[in-house]
Amino acid sequence: MFNKEVNSILDLINTFPDEQACTDHLEKLRWNGNVVSPFDAYSKVYDCKGNRYKCKNTGKYFNVKTNTLFDNTKLELQKWFLAIWIVTSYKKAISSLQFSRDLNITQKSAWFMLQRIRKCFGVDDDTQLGNEVEADETSISGKKSLRP
Repeated sequence: MFNKEVNSILDLINTFPDEQACTDHLEKLRWNGNVVSPFDAYSKVYDCKGNRYKCKNTGKYFNVKTNTLFDNTKLELQKWFLAIWIVTSYKKAISSLQFSRDLNITQKSAWFMLQRIRKCFGVDDDTQLGNEVEADETSISGKKSLRP
């Protein structure tokens, strides 16, 4: 997604200093100058204000974030780009609490972003145990019984 010159957070911020730079980069990656409607690939597309487009056949408006992991979020693309960089540069998983502190967002938003990014990259945290499960040690806590 990012250029190979992006090796640090500082490089990322310099490469994508504002929302428009992020939008331009996504449009280049997604359409490369030929905007295609996500609702009807053969429809004519009208350019509207504010980085929006309109599909002629369906009459629906869309933007570069439509039908992507950035769809229907109020968080700016710069934070999304930073989030993707953080997730892909860490060797181990990052908690949503740490993620929220790093991006200065709520823990709920951080969890939401992590779920979308992991789903996009095919990382599934919903692994279930197999057929037979063996537990070596068990600790069951609770109130102590008065019986000897």
